[in-house]
Amino acid sequence: MNETPTAEREILLDVRGPRADTGAPVSGQKSVLRVAFERPWVRALAPLCFVLIIGAVFNAQGSFFKWGTHRDMLRQVSVYGILACGMTLVIITGGIDLAVGSILGVCAVIFSILSIHLGWSAWAAIPLVVLAGTTCGLLSGGMVARFRMQPFIATLAVMVFARGLAKWVSGGQKISSAVLNPDGSYKYVDLPRIFSALDHKILGENIAVVTLIFLACIGLCRVLLAKLRWGRYFYATGGNEEAARLSGIPIQGVKLLAYGMSGLLSAVAGICQAVQEQQGDPEAGSTYELSAIAIVVMGGTSLNGGRGGMLFTLVGAMTIGYLEKILSINAVGEASRLMLTGSIIVAAVLFQRVRK
Repeated sequence: MNETPTAEREILLDVRGPRADTGAPVSGQKSVLRVAFERPWVRALAPLCFVLIIGAVFNAQGSFFKWGTHRDMLRQVSVYGILACGMTLVIITGGIDLAVGSILGVCAVIFSILSIHLGWSAWAAIPLVVLAGTTCGLLSGGMVARFRMQPFIATLAVMVFARGLAKWVSGGQKISSAVLNPDGSYKYVDLPRIFSALDHKILGENIAVVTLIFLACIGLCRVLLAKLRWGRYFYATGGNEEAARLSGIPIQGVKLLAYGMSGLLSAVAGICQAVQEQQGDPEAGSTYELSAIAIVVMGGTSLNGGRGGMLFTLVGAMTIGYLEKILSINAVGEASRLMLTGSIIVAAVLFQRVRK
């Protein structure tokens, strides 16, 4: 005789009447809300809606309702969002990547040296920078997958190494349009066209190119997770690594791919950072890994692995972006802004852990 599955039977009991285990009556309205908040989309969108309400109330004399505010928010959060795309892939597999900010910094420096100082074309500089970022990511993945190091330790080591590499390659100086001559003087060169092309606004200056790059990264990673076999491997590895291994899933390959993609996307973010700042700063990306993790967690992706998605990361990026923009247009001081942002992130994450 067929029976209703346990989880489904509990939900039906929760909505229609008293629980069998306690006999306590449960109001229909409360039960419906309880079931609604079990939906990941509800938990992800609720913090964003709350932040938007705050923006509508504290609108800085109508600044929040201007399209330029939203356009600038999307542009400012795009670099963090690109890092968060790679971070999402790693976290879904049950790992963490602390090296994304430092990889961004070294890639920004390398891109600036190749394109500004050496005069390489974008077609030559970009693939080499992407290769450098991917290599750093694979280095982290190799230590985690092959040598079974804790992701925290492995990526911390790569974070320190990449930051030192950025400072060594740049000589501790920002790589800008001021080029050092052999006699110690400086000459100023024009920035390559790729800088203006990527830092441009299109569609009537209504959307930045870097925002489109961010959305493209979201789309690419979503295809990987939702449409390809390796995406299922990611979720299985993060959900139960031992069970995935016994099922024949190539665990090492999954982790290498996740960390390699994270390094690749960090390189893309580094290029975008360089064109936005019009220079390669060896200190660029410092603490960006924390913002990327906050975006991923704010969207509802579980730090335990096995659950999450790219659209949730998009929602998390918008939540963080709007929060910082609202505090900025209301001229909230940096100290208060950091404390408020931290408090709201904690509250949002606790809210997303609501269970029936």
